[in-house]
Amino acid sequence: MKVQRLRVTFARGAELKYITHLDLMRFWERALRRAGIAVAYSEGFSPHPQISLAAPLPVGVISSGELMDIFLSEAMAPARFLRDLGGQLPPGLSLLEAHEAPLGLPSIQSQMREAEYRVEVPPGVEAGALELKVRELLARETLPWRQQREREVRSYDLRPLIHDLRVQDTGEHLVLLMRLQADSAAAGRPDQVMAALGLESALVIERTRMILAGEEAMAEEEPIR
Repeated sequence: MKVQRLRVTFARGAELKYITHLDLMRFWERALRRAGIAVAYSEGFSPHPQISLAAPLPVGVISSGELMDIFLSEAMAPARFLRDLGGQLPPGLSLLEAHEAPLGLPSIQSQMREAEYRVEVPPGVEAGALELKVRELLARETLPWRQQREREVRSYDLRPLIHDLRVQDTGEHLVLLMRLQADSAAAGRPDQVMAALGLESALVIERTRMILAGEEAMAEEEPIR
């Protein structure tokens, strides 16, 4: 029986950037079990722990702003939850925040709207040339795109999935800051945006923020993190 819903913000570092979504869920299940936290289980023939991530993180991408809902069968203070669970996590996983969320809210996956990314550009790219490419991309009304997965090829318009895109010069390297659509209809990928800009690789791709329903207007007024 679910008596409490905790919304958790966590980071996934370079140590775990190549694990799959399924492996990550197993990490959480084991850590919660070792911490002795009373996770609620689903009903039915094959009960499973009620843990939901807002959206899968692509393999090879790190994050400082992942969101997850955990349902508990026994209520506990968020501060205690962070303390007990934090001591059971492997290197590369760290808890940042936890707070109570109403039990009756829709699933966190259905609330996803946008995601922000920070992409470190490899050396050799000139700032002025990259800024020009970004302006040209944003000025386009459409950006036809084809994506192949095994034998299936999908054709769609990438441009509406790019909600914001800008170049930041840190003095050490150039960074692309992206805000991309990430809802149940479609999700933009930072590697696709890089390819559209003529970039083949990145030093680091980091998802820095996940934006839920009702937060879009606020996100538009704030700088990309």
